[in-house]
Amino acid sequence: MPRKKLLIVLLLFLFLMIIPLGQATTITSCTFDKDTYKQGQSGYITVTIYNDEEYKIRVTELTATINYYYYDGYDYTQRFSTNITLPVEIQQGNSRTLYIPFSLPSYIASGHTSLYVKAVSEGWNLESERWVGSEHPTYQPLLYIESPYKEQLDEKITINEQLAGQLEEQQIKNKNITNMMLILGATTVVFAIMTIFLFFINRRPRISMQRTVYS
Repeated sequence: MPRKKLLIVLLLFLFLMIIPLGQATTITSCTFDKDTYKQGQSGYITVTIYNDEEYKIRVTELTATINYYYYDGYDYTQRFSTNITLPVEIQQGNSRTLYIPFSLPSYIASGHTSLYVKAVSEGWNLESERWVGSEHPTYQPLLYIESPYKEQLDEKITINEQLAGQLEEQQIKNKNITNMMLILGATTVVFAIMTIFLFFINRRPRISMQRTVYS
């Protein structure tokens, strides 16, 4: 019986030596090189991997998988790998920045799409002096694909704004011309009234003089 207990303890000890405890590898951030992409464009993802354990680790795999839709309604899966030669080591308490280049299909549907970024790492075991265990930290950044009709819409909006501005300027000009015509018309009427008034004033003395001569 004691031998069985001793054997179980030894097996547990070996198991703990082989498999590291805790999550040694963490993807702390995933960012794109642009905020918005168009169909058929290429880009890259900046991935920061942090080692939060007391032993060094190495990254053996780093991929980004995208599930997207074509206009035919079917979904497709495409996987991209890092352009850096693997494996790469990360010392304890340090971070490492890696990059994943990708390219979008020409007929990918527009909108927001999630990418599934995954790293595979191993930890260095001091007792056995070899790489052991396997961890798979993940991250899901959100990718935005711009609609191909947005440029046309922006052009139409710009043209409409320009036409609206021209129309407003023309309305202001027409209003100014109307006001000037009203002022001119009012001035003409005033001058006409003054002319008639002066005519009658100048005519009254002559009539009185003619009446006096005939008397």
